[in-house]
Amino acid sequence: MIGIVNYGAGNIFSLTSALDRLKLPYGMINEEADLDKYTHIVIPGVGHAGAAMKKLEQTGLVGPIKALKKPVLGICVGMQLLTAHSEEGDADMMNIVPVRTKLFDKDQGIKIPHMGWNNIAHKNNLLFEGVENLTQFYFVHSYFIEYNPTFDIATADYGMPFSAGVQKDNFYGVQFHPEKSGIAGERLLKNFSNL
Repeated sequence: MIGIVNYGAGNIFSLTSALDRLKLPYGMINEEADLDKYTHIVIPGVGHAGAAMKKLEQTGLVGPIKALKKPVLGICVGMQLLTAHSEEGDADMMNIVPVRTKLFDKDQGIKIPHMGWNNIAHKNNLLFEGVENLTQFYFVHSYFIEYNPTFDIATADYGMPFSAGVQKDNFYGVQFHPEKSGIAGERLLKNFSNL
């Protein structure tokens, strides 16, 4: 069963709607004891990464999340929380995946935020099983995870290549919103539930 970290910085409704469509059972994680109730953990996130990290710290869940051995999926800002540092608010993150979250460069002639559908090239990873390469997913973000081949499992391009998906051990992150990405996004959530 999927546990959703409920720390006040995630768009939980669209995520729970997608899980309902997939008939995947879920519940909310509000405190450390709740982590034991679930086999899979999702950290959603929208808005400001620095503010989201503060909210997560206030729950007392940072240490317990970092100690988890079960599959964890960070979505959008939830993925950025897994990194070492974010330029958004010049904030230290959980440092689970030792990469940085950076602001897109307007000088590249791109609009910020990066909003809408974009192709991703993914590696042979169980999270993307059955998802065709160069499938489109839905993005809304002004900050991106720097590309690092050690942790990158999916790449998108917006003026430059950036990590659309990362993995380190049992921790996964996706910059796009699978819950808003139609059939491909639902397949990814289903794959996560089967990890």
